[in-house]
Amino acid sequence: MSQAPSPSDRLTLATTPNAVGLARLYTTDVLTRWRVPADVIETVQLIVSELTTNAVQHSQVGEQVSPYSPLSTLRTFELLLQLGNGAVRVSVWDYDERPPVLKQVGADATGGRGILLVAVMSSEWGHYPVRDRTGKVVWAEVSLVPASEPREAERARSLPGEPPATGRSAKPGPGQVDPRLLGRVLVGVRGL
Repeated sequence: MSQAPSPSDRLTLATTPNAVGLARLYTTDVLTRWRVPADVIETVQLIVSELTTNAVQHSQVGEQVSPYSPLSTLRTFELLLQLGNGAVRVSVWDYDERPPVLKQVGADATGGRGILLVAVMSSEWGHYPVRDRTGKVVWAEVSLVPASEPREAERARSLPGEPPATGRSAKPGPGQVDPRLLGRVLVGVRGL
């Protein structure tokens, strides 16, 4: 008896300013059809926003020209959503061969937090070069099981009398910003 294939859906977009918003709408539509929980959709939307923003921003080669200028050479990027193994996987292919950089930025910085947010909001993330064409793929996975619920394997590793591990439920310390809150604010602002 064979298993049904895991659902996947792909979208190719031009690197225009409206691409990030379109990618978020597409993500919501696809994940809603797949009956993914609303809180997971929200997290995946944030990750899609960050990865597609990077694809749009880093697609420009040479002198920066408005995408609406006749001198513009628009490129495309691809967004792939997959459901399987208890997670939603987001993959974004773009032409930029440089790997993403996880930066430590100050509280006053106006940018540079994208990959940090992806790293914090996902259960796993990474990147790899593309062999059959120019560029790279940056991917991230979001678990369908809330991080606050201990998994069976973590429960089994707990010693008797010891509380089970709960994943990334640690609260930020004084003076630290909760990246999940920051991510939700960022998604809300970008939605304006």
